[in-house]
Amino acid sequence: MYANYASLAKTIASLTTGETDEVALMATLACEVHHADSRFDWTGFYRVTEPDLLKIGPYQGGHGCLQIPFSRGVCGAAARTGEVQLVDDVEAFEGHIACASSTRSELVLPVFNKAGKVIAVFDIDSDQPAAFSQEDADALAAILSEVFSKV
Repeated sequence: MYANYASLAKTIASLTTGETDEVALMATLACEVHHADSRFDWTGFYRVTEPDLLKIGPYQGGHGCLQIPFSRGVCGAAARTGEVQLVDDVEAFEGHIACASSTRSELVLPVFNKAGKVIAVFDIDSDQPAAFSQEDADALAAILSEVFSKV
């Protein structure tokens, strides 16, 4: 089952309208996105809690890493550069952090607030290689922008 992003965006908009608490928004998105697509093995946020450091936020799936420095891994690269990281094979990504040994591919999107500051990254892992497409990245980036541009 692949995500129907148009339907997912409508559902998330209806659930988050008027909410400004970042953690509540993250929890809702992690849940809705995780259950929207069978490729999504782990879905969650790592929040910027201090300069150059991410700490785990709301997520769905098995345990995640508790903290990730901006200098390491796919999540760190997304936070450091402010750019989407679409990784077909995590083993080929230099500095990949294996929070779960089952992860084969990863999509990580930076999350910006209304001031344009990176406040978190949205991390989706799959146990399938090359599970994500540019369409996934674009659709999820649009959803994140819609939700977090108000906080």
